[in-house]
Amino acid sequence: MDKQTFSNLLKRYLNEELSQEEASRLLDSLGDPDMRRQWEQAVGGMLRDKSAHGQADPARMDAIRHRILSGSGKPVPQRSIVRKLHPVWAAAAVLAIAAVGFFWMRTSGPQPVVADGEAQLQVVPGGNKAVLYLAGGQAITLDTAGNGAIASQGNVQVIKLDSGQLAYQGTGAQGEVAYNTLATPRGGQFRIILPDGSSVWLNAASSLRFPTAFNGKERVVELRGEAYFEIAKNVQQPFRVQVKDMTVQVLGTHFNVMAYEDEATVRTTLLEGAVKVDQGGHSLNMRPGQQVTAHPAGNMSIQDGVDVEEAVAWKNGYFHFNHESLPGVMRQVGRWYDAEISYEGAVPDREFGGKIERSSSVKDVLKILELSGVRFRIEGKKIIVIP
Repeated sequence: MDKQTFSNLLKRYLNEELSQEEASRLLDSLGDPDMRRQWEQAVGGMLRDKSAHGQADPARMDAIRHRILSGSGKPVPQRSIVRKLHPVWAAAAVLAIAAVGFFWMRTSGPQPVVADGEAQLQVVPGGNKAVLYLAGGQAITLDTAGNGAIASQGNVQVIKLDSGQLAYQGTGAQGEVAYNTLATPRGGQFRIILPDGSSVWLNAASSLRFPTAFNGKERVVELRGEAYFEIAKNVQQPFRVQVKDMTVQVLGTHFNVMAYEDEATVRTTLLEGAVKVDQGGHSLNMRPGQQVTAHPAGNMSIQDGVDVEEAVAWKNGYFHFNHESLPGVMRQVGRWYDAEISYEGAVPDREFGGKIERSSSVKDVLKILELSGVRFRIEGKKIIVIP
């Protein structure tokens, strides 16, 4: 595609004048390194020309967003992804979303963990990795352990299932209760079925401490990091998740708790059922579709109508960014790809929106982010952000 054709297509694309065939042709050009450079060169000049794309109108921006994502084959969130930014950055964000749409089309089938020519790359996607710490101090690396019974804890057998998850099965006789801890490294995730039948998915760099049997008046576990819970209902034995100085109390429900040490707040998102969040003597009752944010100062806030799909995107195999700052994006990338993140100079003021599969090559993820004007360099297991 010559430069003049590309320039005309891009202008018409921003004005929503392209046919589906022409839009596909334009997005396909992102796969060519020479054309990608033309995209980047064109962004600076064209998006400063408001008369060419009308990006000063938020309603039009939203319409363009839907136009861009409509060809991706993936569901489009109903909430606006592009925020009211400086016009140049707002328009750049639109193009970043276009790249995400292209990315979905390119990665709809099984993809290699490391792309061709990247065999030496040390920053790779995460996978099912975890270590189980038994009551006696023994550590079992689950990603290398075989399937079947891998340990005994009193009257309970610990079993690794062929689906890549952990389960606890009791003999029926009550014995001494032991405590185990399941821990995922950076670049790892794992699912566990607790002794009561509840399922827990642990995100990267997280841990869950739990008893090998729930024999008391309540079921209590301790979480660090992030996890999604599907709790088996038992009115006679409420379930509690202890997170820092906060407690989430449930009977039977589906919810997500994000409580990383490097995040400013703890967020609990309810998908189904009902929970109560307690912190410092204060409590909030939650309904499905709500999110409670606990702040370091001890105060909590509740938000209605949150995008629950965004909260559990990690469990479903993709990143979901919605008005996410660059540091927020890079913290997620660093955890999943087990990479150290550093910045040269000031941290760029950018926001991102869209979805990216977590099975993607880190280079593909960074190429999408680069469309907003940020640059990256990979050195070993370090990703360096360049202003």
